[in-house]
Amino acid sequence: MAQERLQKILSAAGIASRRKAEQLIVEGRVTVNGAVVIELGTKADLETDHIKVDGKLLHRPKHLIHIALHKPNNCMTTVDDPQGRQTVMDLLRGLKERVYPVGRLDYHSEGLLLLTNDGDFANGITSAIHHIPKTYLVKVTGTLSDDQEEAFRNGVRIEGRVTAAAGLKLVHRAENPWYEVRLFEGRKNQIRMMFKHFGLLVEKLKRVKIGFLELGPLKPAEFRYLVPEEVERFRRIFSKTDSKKKSTFKKKTA
Repeated sequence: MAQERLQKILSAAGIASRRKAEQLIVEGRVTVNGAVVIELGTKADLETDHIKVDGKLLHRPKHLIHIALHKPNNCMTTVDDPQGRQTVMDLLRGLKERVYPVGRLDYHSEGLLLLTNDGDFANGITSAIHHIPKTYLVKVTGTLSDDQEEAFRNGVRIEGRVTAAAGLKLVHRAENPWYEVRLFEGRKNQIRMMFKHFGLLVEKLKRVKIGFLELGPLKPAEFRYLVPEEVERFRRIFSKTDSKKKSTFKKKTA
């Protein structure tokens, strides 16, 4: 096989997302043929090179696994936690293949979370290029005015940067109402910070949908395997947007 960037190899082997793989490389936890590699541009070939992470030899996964999990509240979206808190990995009882979370859900948030050892699939879900929307149900401490709703949809300035356009719909009017929020980006604590911008606090946050995939009847801490048709549907979405990107690039360079 041709050489590829090391972080892509780690991701494709189900070790971690590309972003996390880059962190592993920078931390000096990856070796190629016995030499520690800390430069992100380094390339290697998994078929001919001996690549190790934390001393363990890397192999391609025997089976590609795609999991939908209902992450419960008070659970970390990480492989491990230095403070000893429960992580999503603790919920995958009986799973022999190594997988990792696709994206994140905050510790106090719950709902649909994908886990996989398929690096291309994970990158397709998280890449901004593919515009995979995430839909949430959010209970807050008050009601937004019409002007505030419009501002929320158009984007608000958080930590010096305006958020991307978002979907917003009031789904249950009450003293502490529920909103449906649809995001195309995933900045840390974004929904909580957006409502806080308008003086409101989030009491409950639940992700109910990633793209077309719904949380469905899964109860907290339950998981299921995606069926091949669901995986293939996501791949068609990735392929379609990749084709559009290439077409746009050709027009600009023509």
